[in-house]
Amino acid sequence: MAAVLSDPALHTFTGGTPDTPQALRSRYRRLTAGSPDPTVSWLNWVIRLRAESCPAGTVQATISPSGQGPVAEIAWQGRGIATEAARGLVDWLGSQPVHTVIAHSHPEHRASAAVAAAAGLSYEWHDGEITWQRSVGGVIHGSH
Repeated sequence: MAAVLSDPALHTFTGGTPDTPQALRSRYRRLTAGSPDPTVSWLNWVIRLRAESCPAGTVQATISPSGQGPVAEIAWQGRGIATEAARGLVDWLGSQPVHTVIAHSHPEHRASAAVAAAAGLSYEWHDGEITWQRSVGGVIHGSH
């Protein structure tokens, strides 16, 4: 994944620089350990290209409680497969106990906006960035 995420262009709108392989290993250890808050779930996937059997990017969802039901904040990173991966993630979250899916993008990041729109999210401006949202109406297990 260090090679996939090493492109500085991936940080144009988010800031920072690509992680070194050591920093990425450390980050993945923290992610696989899970959220320290038991009411929050961290879900992370590495997306790979079937034909080449190589990693191509990531999708993530952080599921947190809210007044209307669980909310999933999602993100994607990579090139060439983000639309398909984000659509798959949003569709999967629709079958989970999640009420709303949210993503954020920089106002000038047209590629990210296209991915969010293709995943069925609608946008609104919020604090200088675009907040994308979609109600997915997942089944809340154990509720009446």
